[in-house]
This record gives sequence, C-alpha cells and structure tokens, in this order.
Amino acid sequence: MAETKTVREIALNLLERVNQDGSFSHILINQTISKHDLKREDRGLLTEMVYGTLQRQMTLDYYLKHFVGKKKLDPWVRILLRMSLYQTIYLSRIPDHAVINEAVTIAKKRGHKGISGFVNGVLRQVQREGIPSLDSIDDPITKLAVSTSHPTWMVKRWVEQYGFETTRKMCESNIESKRVSVRVQPLRIERDEAISHLEQEGIKTIPSRLSSQGLVITEGNVLESSLFPDQLTIQDETSMLVSEMVDPSSEMSVLDACSAPGGKATHMAEKMAGEGTLYAYDLHESKIKLINDKAETLGLNNIITTPMDSRHLNEQHDHGSFDRILLDAPCTGLGVLRSKPDIKYQKSEENISELADVQRQLLDALMPLLKEDGQFVYSTCTVDQEENEHQIKALLERVPQLEVDPSFFEELPEVCQSLSGLSEFGLQLYPHDFAADGFFITRLRFKSNLK
Repeated sequence: MAETKTVREIALNLLERVNQDGSFSHILINQTISKHDLKREDRGLLTEMVYGTLQRQMTLDYYLKHFVGKKKLDPWVRILLRMSLYQTIYLSRIPDHAVINEAVTIAKKRGHKGISGFVNGVLRQVQREGIPSLDSIDDPITKLAVSTSHPTWMVKRWVEQYGFETTRKMCESNIESKRVSVRVQPLRIERDEAISHLEQEGIKTIPSRLSSQGLVITEGNVLESSLFPDQLTIQDETSMLVSEMVDPSSEMSVLDACSAPGGKATHMAEKMAGEGTLYAYDLHESKIKLINDKAETLGLNNIITTPMDSRHLNEQHDHGSFDRILLDAPCTGLGVLRSKPDIKYQKSEENISELADVQRQLLDALMPLLKEDGQFVYSTCTVDQEENEHQIKALLERVPQLEVDPSFFEELPEVCQSLSGLSEFGLQLYPHDFAADGFFITRLRFKSNLK
C-alpha cells in the first residue's frame, strides 16, 4: 500500500516539478487535487503554499541567503526552506513550531540526519532573529524586484515603458490573492437570478462592472454551487471585456483565431444567442477538445472547431468572410502573473520579441478575412508594449487603410473611460485596475467602414 503523503510533501513535490520541469503550477494543482483525496482545508493550504511560495520566491531567496550564505543546497532542500519560510512569514495562522517540525520530518524522509539538522537549524535561527530588512538594497528597481519577486529585467523594462509608480502598483498587485469571477450563461439563467441562487447557497457576489454577464465572488466557493459548470463559467472579468468589445450578434459570421481553452469563444457564442456561426481555431487538437467540451457543457451548438495554424486560414476562408474577428494572440502572459506566478521566472526578453513576431504574422494573415464593414478585436493577456501598443502602431503603418475604431473608446464601460492605460492604440488594463488579469484590448476597422 502506497504511503500517504502530507499536504506539505505534496506541495514540495509540485514546487519541484515547476522548478525543474517548467510545469505549470495551476495545471499541476488541479491535477493533484483530483488525484489525492484531500480535505477541503488541505486543498486550500496546498494551493496557498504552492502559489504563495512561487509568488514570493525571489523575496524568500533574499531572506534565506542571510541564513545559508553561499552553501550549496540540493534543489529540494532550498524549495523546502522557501516553503517553510513562506508559511512562517506570511501565514500567521500556522504556528512556527508546526512549520519547523513538519519541515524537519520531511527532511529526514527525503535526506539524512545531517540535512534534517541543517533545516532545523536554519528555521530555528529565522525564528530567533527574524528576517533581514530590505532597506539595505539601495537601487529602487532592484529593491522593487526583490520585494515583489519579479525579475530585475522585467521591472526595469516596465519602468522604462510605464514609469516607476505604475510598475510598483503592477508588481505589488501580482503578489496579492486573486478574486474569482464567473460568467453567467444567459440562455439558461439571468444574472439577477444567479445572484439570488448563489446567495441561498452561501456564496456572495457583486456584479462585474466590465461585463453584463459577470459576477465577482466575494465569499464562498463557487465550484460547490449547483449552477456550476453548466450555468456558470469561471473567467476573469477583464477577459470577459474582450468578448464584450467584439460585440457579436446572432446573424453574424465570427472568427476566433486562437481560441483555446474556449472561454471567449463560448462567451461570444452566448452573446450570439447560440445562433449564427462562430469558427474557433487552435493549433493543437488536444486544445480543440477543451473548446468542444466547454461548448457542450454550456449547451452551445453554433461553434465550429478545427485544429489549424491561423496564419494559414486564407486556405480555409475567402477574403472578406467575417463580420467579426477576434485575435486573442499568443503572448508572454505577463498580465496573469497573479494566478500563474511561475511565468515570471520562465520568460525572457527574447521570448517577448519571438512572440511579437508571431503576433505580427497572425495580424497580417487574418486582416484580409475581415468584411469591409467588419470589426477586428486584438487582445493579449500581457502588459508589454512590444506585444500591444507597438504591435498596433506598426500594423497601422503597414496597412494604412486600417484605423482604431473610434467607437471602441465610446463603447468601453464607464469605469474604463478614465483609466491611465488608455491610448490612441487601445486600452491597456493593468492588474491593479480591477484586481484582475492585465489585458490589452483594441478594435480595428477599415476606414471605409462608415457604420
């Protein structure tokens, strides 16, 4: 019979896989919760320890350096110390002695007496002396990078693009817990009805200011609601704004060029009242299955899915085929660090340039498929100008018959009208704007479109 692992052992294993294999933390957590029969409170603790340790990794390493110096540590020992330090500093409900005892027990099982003694000694010293101050870091960019656990190159780049204060707000927002939001399936339930139903189940919500279908969860676990998953879809409210700005209707032909996992495709299909035709493409067949599964769960029959590289869709569709096109482009994901903290340690400036090139190819390939009076929405879940504003500026220079749709700015929700991320090229939503994902959204049209 296999030995039952404690929640901290499971967390350590997950963090090892993220650090060594580049595995995605959110996927691993979901798979692990499904695999292990964890109690509700253990599921919460596992998620908190994994995300929290990753979110604060650079800060924790700075603190640890004071206690371990240049001593070479096995990767799992360093991760165990990070995880233990995270609990000691940031989880006040867990007593220090419990954290230390559990860490020492794990060290004994994984290593030998010398390692367990070392782990015990380090954590006892932290308990006695407290953590070192960050005030000894003189350079403000380095200090912000360490205090919020963002790579220095990233902080420096954002400061150059947005200034220090906006960068500080972004970085601090990225290490806060993320609010859960959901989208109501309006063909099955009205939003007010969903609010009342959830209230009866002990789940409190507030209506989203970015989508008429959105709800932000303020208390309770929406995954335990009887409305989930066939009447409610988990989706960040800034992500919902993308489909709101596409604004498709039931008689339209709509293209979602990079569709998986299908959140925006199913949102648009709902806005089309399950009518019209929505073509959803993605490069990988396994991801197409995610879209189909989501559409089936929500009872949507107007989505046609095909695995295909959208740079070659001119082989599949004639020019001027679509009333609406959404290119939610592949990007670095630097706007979703709050929910996917491992991304910030895996990306580089070279990745930004590589993805910007793919985005440019997609824009050039897809724009001819738009009808003369159609609308083209470009979005990313990143906050880097090279992937966003600069991408659109370059496109308008290459294709002078295009323009940013003036009505885009008028139709944005009122709460977005005065945001600092507005520019002539679209809207950059920062993660601190709505305590949600960072997104760039813009809408393009041909200048001949007078509608």
